[in-house]
Amino acid sequence: MFSAILASIRAIITEFFHLFIHGDFHEAVARMTLIDRLLFLIVHYIDKLGIWHRLPVFLGLIYLAIRRRLHEEYNLFNVGRSPVGVRFNPMDYPYRTADGKYNDPFNEGAGSEGTFFGRNILPVDQKRKLMKPDPMVVATKLLARRKFTDTGKQFNMIAASWIQFMIHDWIDHLEDTKQIELTAPKEVVSQCPLKSFKFYKTKEVPTGFYEIKEGGLNIRTPWWDGSAIYGSNAERLQKVRTFKDGKLKIDSKNDLLLHDQDGTPVSGDVRNGWAGLSTLQALFIKEHNAVCDALKKEYRHMDDEELYHRARLVTSAVIAKVHTIDWTVELLKTDTLRAGMRANWYGLLGKKFKDTFGHVGGVALGGLVGLKKPINHGVPYSLTEEFVSVYRMHSILPDHLDLRDISAAPGPNKSPPLMEKVPMANLVGRKGEKTLANIGFAKQMVSMGHQACGALELWNYPTWLRDVIAHDVDGHDRPDHVDLPALEVYRDRERSVARYNAFRRALLMIPISKWEDLTDDEEAIRELEEVYGDDVEELDLLVGLMAEKKITGFAISETAFVIFLLMATRRLEADRFFTSNFNEETYTKKGFEWVNTTESLKDVLERHYPELIKKWMNSTSAFTVWDSPPESHNPIPIYLRVPQ
Repeated sequence: MFSAILASIRAIITEFFHLFIHGDFHEAVARMTLIDRLLFLIVHYIDKLGIWHRLPVFLGLIYLAIRRRLHEEYNLFNVGRSPVGVRFNPMDYPYRTADGKYNDPFNEGAGSEGTFFGRNILPVDQKRKLMKPDPMVVATKLLARRKFTDTGKQFNMIAASWIQFMIHDWIDHLEDTKQIELTAPKEVVSQCPLKSFKFYKTKEVPTGFYEIKEGGLNIRTPWWDGSAIYGSNAERLQKVRTFKDGKLKIDSKNDLLLHDQDGTPVSGDVRNGWAGLSTLQALFIKEHNAVCDALKKEYRHMDDEELYHRARLVTSAVIAKVHTIDWTVELLKTDTLRAGMRANWYGLLGKKFKDTFGHVGGVALGGLVGLKKPINHGVPYSLTEEFVSVYRMHSILPDHLDLRDISAAPGPNKSPPLMEKVPMANLVGRKGEKTLANIGFAKQMVSMGHQACGALELWNYPTWLRDVIAHDVDGHDRPDHVDLPALEVYRDRERSVARYNAFRRALLMIPISKWEDLTDDEEAIRELEEVYGDDVEELDLLVGLMAEKKITGFAISETAFVIFLLMATRRLEADRFFTSNFNEETYTKKGFEWVNTTESLKDVLERHYPELIKKWMNSTSAFTVWDSPPESHNPIPIYLRVPQ
């Protein structure tokens, strides 16, 4: 009797909620707790009005906090089996390990090399639709560059290189030994640089779990552990260490990476690199070695092994901090996201308070960094297939690097004169390493700083990437060239990543019902109809992310941002070296101070190249075009600001 009454009450409440909720979310909301339904109702109502990014900053932060809370509950899925119970004593592993093991006290393997990619959305089997529409048609008609579009002053080529630097830290799939071949259909064959191309399919590995039966393995460590310079296993780490004073190998004559006999750079990750990536790897090897010098001076008893481990902790934290409160702030250039990203690191109480009193309160007041214990929301840490998909950002790469003359006198706003345009194809792989050696670190960095990167839009995918040589994991050229945009469309389908509309639904975002909901561009609508017809459900995720109308100040789509909102938080809060072990005992007093006083990439560059930065950088951030005016002081406290 009582249970029947409860069921009736529940049914009445459900019907009430349905009155206010988009029909596509009725099933999802039915699985939520009452509190989560109320939270979703707030988010959903604001989404219907499309105003969250125009709310006063403090209200915008509340919206984002609610949305993140929902995604932490409903958009984290484990792939594979997990051991139960405490597996090790963290005191036995006071440093980051070579392969990422022994970070999570309850799961020794979480986040290690060779573990499964997780999921934000349950897999959507696309085996019957792998070629519908043909990936080479999609690439040719909707992605291939027609005319280069850049981001203006907002984002430069250092920013473009930075995200590849991060990808080489976080994610790469294990491939199968079986090759696939894609052939261009007649309707586009004349427009395709490659008429056909071969590549290795993603290795599908049984998970031993009933809900998600197969998954992909990550051959990089997904922790924010600097593996782009240290490697993701002991073998790679051995190659980059000097075994003297804790330092890593670098060419001290030119501040660039050393190379093997075959011309492959000596660094933590050497697959599919280019000169911009190598420059950042070299910079942070130099940063690591500078930390070693500072620690050795302060703590003379430290041997090579301890100096290496402590310096790795410090350098990895600097990288994570730069990404969180510098790179991301420029990517999502709004007051709300500036406040939000700084709150992730410092909490709402801010840097001055945290520097004085330490971490006080929970996530909101004190931030994610320095929490008393790591948080994984009941799902072992990993990065996800959906995270990989939204980081498909090759459209940010231009056709040429504008090489600058740094021997000349600075022009207006510290801008150097243009010397020549170097084709990007000459800056990739071992050929790129030779070109970089001729250019030099300083000229490469200044040139990237003064050049805007490409915009993430339709028809802006570089043509030179439609006929590019891929590398194996050791950085060696493979015999087959690939059409990268076509391959990326195929990869999402192959890995059972939901298409655009299903992707949005699963993230509790209002789906589109017609092409006009996606874009105002009439030409884009015509091309979308030509490729996909009237069925918006068939729209590929990558195409949707490029076509989507962007929030003012955002260099990425809102759909991609929602994955960022969840996973950028998770990279910090799940890692004990950013939470329970983020302290002087682990990092040393000197190392902890090093992290706490570094606020930006500009700080890192000034530490090593003060004259270069003084002469050539006018901007506040190293990730904006360097001849931009410095940001002016806003007297209104950031939480009280209202977007214009």
